[in-house]
Amino acid sequence: MSLIPEIKPQQSLELLKELHILTRDGKINQDTRRKLKQVYHLYQFIEPLMADVLDKKGAMTLADHGAGKSYLGFILYDLFLKDKAAGHVYGVETRQELVDKSRELADRLGFERMGFLNLTVEQSITSTELPEQVDIITALHACNTATDDAIRFALAKDAQYIVLVPCCQAEVASVLRQKKNETFGKTPLSELWRHPIHTREFGSQLTNVLRCLQLEARGYQLTVTELVGWEHSMKNELIIAKKTGKGKNSARERQLAILDELNLMDLRERFAY
Repeated sequence: MSLIPEIKPQQSLELLKELHILTRDGKINQDTRRKLKQVYHLYQFIEPLMADVLDKKGAMTLADHGAGKSYLGFILYDLFLKDKAAGHVYGVETRQELVDKSRELADRLGFERMGFLNLTVEQSITSTELPEQVDIITALHACNTATDDAIRFALAKDAQYIVLVPCCQAEVASVLRQKKNETFGKTPLSELWRHPIHTREFGSQLTNVLRCLQLEARGYQLTVTELVGWEHSMKNELIIAKKTGKGKNSARERQLAILDELNLMDLRERFAY
């Protein structure tokens, strides 16, 4: 058992050292203590989803899109999957050097059911290196349209659960700005983004509303909350989507009505496919 109370007893200290959460002599400072708490907080949301899939299917696949250094994938595998008989975690990342480092670390730790793939979104949808169906898709701090790319991947893979932490949404705000003068004559709601700071914040909120409606239209039930504990948490929503069945036509209708009302039909293909 760890001598540091914040660390879970089943956690590999060697992994935490490799991830630079612990120093080589096993110490933890205030900054890395905060990082560890953040990772564990997110784990509390994802662990029940993994357990649900594993209980129902006897196996479980999770793909972390835009995995970066694969902090999340390693923690999920270490805390939940390493002692299970089945289950696989994939990290999908476009930067080859990060993929190589993650592969090396997994080999050193003996995490045999982890895979790291250097693929774009388009490549990942059709790649034979990933299974045709993936149970859980995660995309954390996926900037701007990267979250939408992860949603597209999740829908193509018929994911049972989708866990998203979007950030830095700029595309909708950009279109709002471009069409601002035109939209003033279309709807008084344009006052909501008359000023640049309002445009940025309104565009960010609107982006996530459109994403939620998109997922509801495709048969998902949504839970939206704040990811408490992360830096800049006011700018980070946690969106958890669970596949429940037939999509809602009403959600698609509301989505299209919003795009039309706010003069954003140029974005229809991104949000309403």
